[in-house]
Amino acid sequence: MKKTIAIVAGGDSSEHDVSLRSAEGIHSFLDKERYEVYIIEIKGMTWEAHLKDGSRSNVDLNDFSFMEGGKRIRPDFSYITIHGTPGENGILQGYFDLIHLPYSTSDVLVEAMTFNKFTLNQYLKGFGVSVSESLIVRKGFEHLVTDDEIIEKIGLPCFVKPNAGGSSFGVTKVKTKEQIQPAIMKAFEEAREVLVEAFMEGTEITCGCYKTKEKSVVFPITEVVSHNEYFDYKAKYDGESDEITPARISDGVRDRVQKLTSAIYDILGASGIIRVDYIITEGEKINLLEVNTTPGMTATSFIPQQVRAANLDIKDVMTDIIENQF
Repeated sequence: MKKTIAIVAGGDSSEHDVSLRSAEGIHSFLDKERYEVYIIEIKGMTWEAHLKDGSRSNVDLNDFSFMEGGKRIRPDFSYITIHGTPGENGILQGYFDLIHLPYSTSDVLVEAMTFNKFTLNQYLKGFGVSVSESLIVRKGFEHLVTDDEIIEKIGLPCFVKPNAGGSSFGVTKVKTKEQIQPAIMKAFEEAREVLVEAFMEGTEITCGCYKTKEKSVVFPITEVVSHNEYFDYKAKYDGESDEITPARISDGVRDRVQKLTSAIYDILGASGIIRVDYIITEGEKINLLEVNTTPGMTATSFIPQQVRAANLDIKDVMTDIIENQF
């Protein structure tokens, strides 16, 4: 009997449609000889399975089942590829834990922590990981942090971004005092907490990793060269960047980054594929930017690029992720 795999996509953030593109990518990667595969799209309280005839079927939230051709189908496994809430912050994982359905990502705690950039950075700083200087501005309490305090502690230029959410939306590179408040208001459109982070000049890279009971795999590193001032939405999704795998860094830095990525995976107790973003600053210093627990999975996304560079088959990687939960 084939296992039934639900690729859960969509979600309630600005990256809903990007997530659906990742779902199509994963659908194309999975071993159809081994698995029956459905995409389930979530938007608010509307959860629908995309059926093979092009129609849709409402998902019964009591047990995550749906009807097709008069037959009730309950998936055996959920491959979560939502970028943002509720699939990247632990909410969906909590639901799956309650109904005892295995899934592809880390657990509730890890998802909630990695989704909150400030919390994650402060946590990993305690393990000796280098992170950018930052502070939090909370909606309704903006008066507690003045522009002068931001300039004194963080400096200019700096980045203002939603603390929780897809980092491509609501992000501003701030260069003057006058730009601080408009940038904070823009970020508040995406989240109730805003992260103000010091700018770091250097080479941006990203490294994927996954582990199972039998193996530990750290992928080749990708260098990201944005055609724009920073790695914004257009650079990320509209091809306005060069993505070079393997990255043009020394063997020593490569080895240190891969070792650090593996260590972060273990420190967090992560599950499935994660992707860790860094910036290499002067003196070959490795600085953490963020940890992505549901990285993009279109054919041109970083992880599939890195899998190809490692001479691995993405189908086998997907199978590893799924079978590790059984």
